[in-house]
Amino acid sequence: MVAGFCSRLRIRELVDAACPVRDTAELTHGQVIEVLVANRLTSPAPLVHVQAWARQWAVGEAFGVEPELLNDDRIGRALDAIAPHLDQLVGSVGLAAIEAFGIDVTRLHWDMTSISLHGDYDDAESGFARPRFGHPKDRRPDLKQIQSGIAVSSDGAIPVFHRAYDGAAGEVAQVIGAMQALQRLAGPQQVLMVGDSKLISYANLAAMIADEVGFIAPASKMFVSAQTLAGLDLATARPVDYIAARDAGKSADRRGVWHVREDTMTLAGPRKNDPVLRLRRIFVHSSARAQAAASARAKKLDRAREDLARLERGLGSRHYPDEQAVTDRITAIGRARRVSAYLTAETGTDRLTGKPTLAWHFDAHALDAEAATDGWYALLTNLDPRQADTEQVLRHYKGQEAVERRYQAFKGPLAVTNLYLKNNRRINALITVICLALLIFCLIERQVRLALAARGATKVDGLYAGRPAVPTGKLVLDALTGIRLIPGIGQSPPTIPQPTDLQLHLLDLLDIDPRDLR
Repeated sequence: MVAGFCSRLRIRELVDAACPVRDTAELTHGQVIEVLVANRLTSPAPLVHVQAWARQWAVGEAFGVEPELLNDDRIGRALDAIAPHLDQLVGSVGLAAIEAFGIDVTRLHWDMTSISLHGDYDDAESGFARPRFGHPKDRRPDLKQIQSGIAVSSDGAIPVFHRAYDGAAGEVAQVIGAMQALQRLAGPQQVLMVGDSKLISYANLAAMIADEVGFIAPASKMFVSAQTLAGLDLATARPVDYIAARDAGKSADRRGVWHVREDTMTLAGPRKNDPVLRLRRIFVHSSARAQAAASARAKKLDRAREDLARLERGLGSRHYPDEQAVTDRITAIGRARRVSAYLTAETGTDRLTGKPTLAWHFDAHALDAEAATDGWYALLTNLDPRQADTEQVLRHYKGQEAVERRYQAFKGPLAVTNLYLKNNRRINALITVICLALLIFCLIERQVRLALAARGATKVDGLYAGRPAVPTGKLVLDALTGIRLIPGIGQSPPTIPQPTDLQLHLLDLLDIDPRDLR
C-alpha cells in the first residue's frame, strides 16, 4: 500500500532526478528514501535494525530493494545526498500530491512545532537548520531543538508543505518565507493562510496584503488589548450557528455557544513612511472558553489561598524567620500560581515578638477586569466581506485544529519525539522523510473517507475495537498491519493468505491490490 502511494507521489523519481548515483550503484537514493518513508509508517522506532525490519515487511517484494543493502552507512549516505535539495523535493512532492489526488490548496493552515534532540551538535554544518536551545513545546529546556513548520490543506488536512528551522528561530520571522513557498505551490490560485497569533506582525501582514494573500489569525494582547476585550458587551454580538467538533455528540443544552461581532482596526508600521494597514477585526466569544477560563482562575486562586494560609501558619518558623523570607515566598506563590496580577500583600515585623507579619488579599477590581475578558478573542483578516462574512471567517479559523492534529500524528503514531543523529544535515533530511511519511499517512485517511462518502457512509464497520469508527490514518494502518503476502513462484501469482473482511474492505476503499508488486 505504501509503495503504491510513493509511486503516485513520484518520490523515487523526484529524488533520483535531484540526486543521481553512479550506474554501478546497487541502490538509488530514491529507493532508499522510499523505504525509509515506509519504515516510518510501519515501524516508527529509532532508525536502527532497518535490515531486519525490511525482511519482515516484504520490502524486497514491495519496493524491489534487497533488505541486506539497507545498512546504516547506505541510509546515512542517502540522507546526506538529499539534504541540499530538500526545498526542491518538498515543493515537487507537494505539487505531485496536489495533482495526483486533486487536493484543494486555496486555504492552508500554518503552524510550527519543536523537536527535541539528544546530543551537543556544537559543530553544526552551515546551510541547514541548526540545533539550538529555545522554547520547546515538550518542556525539555535541557535539550537542544530543531523546529519544523508545516502547512496543511483545508481539504483533508493534507500536509503539502514543510520546512525545518533553527532551534532558536522566532516563529514570527518565518511567516513571509513560508507564505512565498505556499504561493509557488498553489500557482495562480489565491491563497488564504490561516495561522496562530505568530502570524501577526506589521511586516507579515503588509507582505501578505501586498502579495494579495488572504490571512486569518488571532490577535495577541499586543495588538488587541485586554482592556479592549473587557469593554465588549455580549449583548451587542450575534449568535453563530457553529458546533465545535468536541460538542458534535452532545445535546443542544450542553453545547458551547458562539457569538461574533465585527469592526475595523488600523495598524501602523514602525516607520513614519509605512502605510497604515486597515484590517477587519472579528471579536469572538465562546461560552465554553469562558467557562474554562473562570474554572481555571478559581482553581489557581484556591491553590494560592492554600499556599498563603500555610505561609501564615509558618510565620516566625525556621522557614520564614524574617520579613524578607516572607516576601520571597509571596513572590514565589504569585509566580507559581499565576496570581501576581491580583495578589496584594503587605509584610512587616511585629515590634513585640520580632516575628514577621503578613496581610494579603486579592484585588477585586483586577479580578473583575480579567473576568470581563473571559471567552473573548479577536481575529484579524484582510478578506473582503464578499469572500467571507463574519461567521465564515470564524469557521475558516476553527479549521486550524487540523494542523495541530497533524502534529499529534507527527509526534504520536509516527513517533517523532526526541531524536539523535550524527549531524544536523541528516536531521534536516530525516525531518523531510518523516513529513513525507506524514503526507502518505494523511492521504490514506483522506482516500478512505472520500471513498466512504461516495457510498453515503462516514464510518468503517469494525475499525475500532470491533465497532464502527470514522477512519483515521492510524486506525487504517493498524487494521492492515497483520496482513501477509506470499510472493508468487514461477507462473503462480502472489497471494494474501486469509485476509480479514475488514482488511479487504479497506483495500477496496483505497483501491489498492497489494499483489500488484513493482
